[in-house]
Amino acid sequence: MRYFLTFAYNGSSYHGWQRQPNASSVQQTLEEALSTLLRLPIKIVGAGRTDSGVHATQMVAHFDTDIPKAQANNLPYLLNRYLDDSIAIHDIQPVQHTAHARFDALARSYVYRIAFYKDPFRSKGVYVVPKQPNITWMNTAAKRLLLHTDFEAFAKAHSDVKTFLCKVTHSEWRLVENGAVFDITANRFLRNMVRAIVGTLLDIGWGKIPVEAIDAIIESKNRSKAGFSVPAHGLYLTKITYPNTLYIQ
Repeated sequence: MRYFLTFAYNGSSYHGWQRQPNASSVQQTLEEALSTLLRLPIKIVGAGRTDSGVHATQMVAHFDTDIPKAQANNLPYLLNRYLDDSIAIHDIQPVQHTAHARFDALARSYVYRIAFYKDPFRSKGVYVVPKQPNITWMNTAAKRLLLHTDFEAFAKAHSDVKTFLCKVTHSEWRLVENGAVFDITANRFLRNMVRAIVGTLLDIGWGKIPVEAIDAIIESKNRSKAGFSVPAHGLYLTKITYPNTLYIQ
């Protein structure tokens, strides 16, 4: 039977999601935990890859096993006892045998958190910006993202992908206590895309780039035309949406 595992993690302790030969990853940690508890070799497939230092308040992965649903229902409790505080298991649900955590995702949402001044109690998971940007300018530019589909200008250089096409459906900055949060949702994201978008929008907010330049930057398909890539520790994967038909009740 195939199961979807929903969980959260603090990326500070890991070199990203994907298993690597000589570095700690979220995928490896979960595979080893599941294999130990189930006493079977377990491989998991994530909904996507997050880079080193990036966090997730909701990530989904699928895995296959012959354990019955009743036993699987107890897995979140057992996994949370086994794993350290950097990973929290939220849920496990049986899904159709063809369901795929990555390819069946309809949308993904991220947030990026910035702070306007250093706070010893809140600064680890946010990017403390050197000066406060103009949120109105940034939001005007952010809305322009919804008018484009090719985001090569924000992709990591030499990205090994077949297409740079993404459909952004939401892109907005909102003010919070001591800072701001950028919310963005799309059907898919390119590697480093959100961090490059945020860096570009911050340059606009600081007046380094005019608001109206955002369209030309995107249309250039040139990463060097866009802004800097913000630090990973302020980025969070927050939601992955799937068709309800995948789940078995």
